Amino acid sequence: MDVAALADRIRRAHAAGEALCVRGGGSKDFYGGPRRGEFLDVGGHRGIVDYEPSELVLTARAGTPLAEIEATLAARGQMLAFEPPHFGEGGKAATLGGCIAAGLSGPRRPYAGSVRDFVLGVRMLDGRGEELRFGGQVMKNVAGFDVSRLMAGSLGTLGVIAEASVKVLPLPVAETTLRRECTAADAIALVNEWGGQPLPLSATAWSGGVLIVRLSGARAAVE
Repeated sequence: MDVAALADRIRRAHAAGEALCVRGGGSKDFYGGPRRGEFLDVGGHRGIVDYEPSELVLTARAGTPLAEIEATLAARGQMLAFEPPHFGEGGKAATLGGCIAAGLSGPRRPYAGSVRDFVLGVRMLDGRGEELRFGGQVMKNVAGFDVSRLMAGSLGTLGVIAEASVKVLPLPVAETTLRRECTAADAIALVNEWGGQPLPLSATAWSGGVLIVRLSGARAAVE
C-alpha cells in the first residue's frame, strides 16, 4: 500500500467518524492500551528509500522490517545504536515504523541514547489524511520545534508514520560480555561505580544472582 492509498483510507475513516488502529508487523500488539477500530495495515509500505553510510543516515518506509535494515547496516559496518527489540515469531515481524511508534529501546540506551535521540525526520499522515513532513536528514536541524521526535512512543495517536530518517552509528571494533556472581545490591553499587569511570560500558543486567556486563568500543579499551 502506498502513501496515497493510506491517505485515502484515513480520509474515509475521518469522514465516517471511524477509528483506525495503525499496524505494521503486529509484533507489538501486546503493548499499549486496548486496540480500537479497524486495522490500518502499513506493513506493505516498505523499502529503504535512501542510505548514505558516509553521512550516517538511513531513510526507509514505515513497513520496512527491522531485520532488513539491520542487515543492510551491518554489511557496511553500521548499526541502529538504540538496539530496538524484536518481538514476534523469529523476530522478523518488527518494522521501522513500529519501532519508532512504540519508542522501545534496547540495553544500549543508557549509553548511546533512545529511539527519540536518533529520529531525524518523518513523513506522516495526520488524522485527516493530510501528508506532513517534519525534520530532515541531518543532525543540525534548526527549523524549530522538533515534531518528528514526538512520534517516538506516540503509538500512532499523532498520525501514521509513512517514512522515517534515522541516524546510524558504526559498529564497535571490539565487544565482549562478562559475568559476575553477586547480589542485586552489590550489582547496583558496582554498576554505579563503573559508570563514573572511563569504561566502554554498553549494557548491564542482573538476573538470578549474576551481573552481566557488555563492553564495546576500541579493542584496547575493551581488553
